[in-house]
Amino acid sequence: MNNSIELLKRIKLSGISFGEFIKNTDLKLSNIDLLRKNDFENKLLEYTKLNQKRTERILKTYKPNDEIIKAISKIDKKQTWLIITEDWCGDSAQNVPYIFQMTKLNKNIDFKIIYRDENLDVIDQYLTNGGRAIPKIIGFDEEGNEVFQWGPRPETAKLLVKEWKESGLAYSEFSEKLHLWYGKDRGKTVEAEFLALLK
Repeated sequence: MNNSIELLKRIKLSGISFGEFIKNTDLKLSNIDLLRKNDFENKLLEYTKLNQKRTERILKTYKPNDEIIKAISKIDKKQTWLIITEDWCGDSAQNVPYIFQMTKLNKNIDFKIIYRDENLDVIDQYLTNGGRAIPKIIGFDEEGNEVFQWGPRPETAKLLVKEWKESGLAYSEFSEKLHLWYGKDRGKTVEAEFLALLK
């Protein structure tokens, strides 16, 4: 699939809303004991549970700043913002709720989510350094033209992770540091990057 118009049609048909994504996650976690199989899957379920709490916290506490409200309100034609993600993804839980709250400011934005692992042909069009990193967010206009791309994390966070990896930190160590950074940043960097994208 190399046609963005076809991709846009597919997103509108099979993409889910943020509310549906949350409901699917809640349903999964209510059946968590039935889903446990091996250490890897157990770890993903634990990540999902933690991400659910992160998402809830952001949705309760985040208030978009005046600049982002003004920029979002200027979108005067229909757009679709596609989010490619999974519920176990920590970067997604720390970023997507902010972006979702931004989109609620303008009815011209249709916010749609697809699961990466069910749509490998889509994520393979939006690789990061050759990898299927998520979340990836792609904006389309009404004609299916791509208007922006963002992800899988803010530039500052990308640089920090690169630095930590190069210094030899294990995943568990730099992951903890990354989430501390997200907690202190409180979406300010995401707002700044989306302001730049929208200009």
